[in-house]
Amino acid sequence: MKKTSTRLADGRELIYYDLRDDTVRDAVDRRPLDRTVTTSEIRRDALLGDAVAVASHRQGRTYHPPADECPLCPTRGERLSEIPDASYDVVVFENRFPSLAGDSGRCEVVCFTSDHDASFADLTEEHARLVLDAWTDRTSELSHLPAVEQVFCFENRGEEIGVTLGHPHGQIYAYPFTTPRTALMLRSLAAHKEATGGENLFDAVVGRELAGERVVLESEHWVAFVPYAAHWPYEVHLYPKRRVPDLLALDEAARTEFPQVYLELLRRFDRIFDGRDGGESSAGEPRTPYIMAWHQAPFGALEEFDSVTRDDFALHLELFTVRRTSGKLKFLAGSESGMSVFINDVPPERAAERLREVASS
Repeated sequence: MKKTSTRLADGRELIYYDLRDDTVRDAVDRRPLDRTVTTSEIRRDALLGDAVAVASHRQGRTYHPPADECPLCPTRGERLSEIPDASYDVVVFENRFPSLAGDSGRCEVVCFTSDHDASFADLTEEHARLVLDAWTDRTSELSHLPAVEQVFCFENRGEEIGVTLGHPHGQIYAYPFTTPRTALMLRSLAAHKEATGGENLFDAVVGRELAGERVVLESEHWVAFVPYAAHWPYEVHLYPKRRVPDLLALDEAARTEFPQVYLELLRRFDRIFDGRDGGESSAGEPRTPYIMAWHQAPFGALEEFDSVTRDDFALHLELFTVRRTSGKLKFLAGSESGMSVFINDVPPERAAERLREVASS
């Protein structure tokens, strides 16, 4: 992997990650851009104890541009974009409309490929490994920023999720606090450790799933399963078999095997809704919308979580879709949005069975 860092016309950082070591990246951003001005503010909810990012400047962000005006495609001739070069493998740059900025953290965009019509599932294993290396490198770099306590790499795919740019891309949020979802995991981890005399809760969960009926696929270094209490109709958790706290700690064997396993999961997600799920035929239906989320241990202090350390946390990837059957979405209505109590229409055991059924030949 070759890494080349440069600056866009408004001062934002852009980084090329290339498969070839001899690739030269010297294109200049020719756009007449003013310096980016953001108004991000973190506000604490006194009753719930969580945080809300108020970012009014995002109202003006790019919204569903036509393909020939996509800001994530390479610059071609006089069609100028966020990426100055005429081609790229993987690119990461500071978001022009960030939810978090300055003392409130940082937001980055990760472009997986220059091919506008592709998807992550279309990548080669070599290219998917390059994305993994980019996620890892950015986790390392962002974790050293003074304001950052947690690094979150994720992908939203599909208009049903709320994606406003159709180009295959993900994002990285560097939060100035430990996120509420991670805090819940850490509290459960601490309580289980105390109640069992030291047993690790992540290890117990993975061990139980390995012995059960919800495993979707298993390799030498990874296991993917539908969790016992899945919140979403089709939800898969992917864990390395050797517990590590973050992407930085993955060994070479796990890193090498990851693209094969993850690409297979994504391709199975695209085959779920083909008429055998009890719904209508999905002929002509767009690819399955999904959210992919990497869960990593915070880099901040963990004193509030009793005896838990970073090494107790287990890196894992969560992948889920908001579609519950062909042509129908799972909406977060009263119980979910009002009380945070999910109601799942698909039994996790049936979801796992379905994801095994659609394995590629």
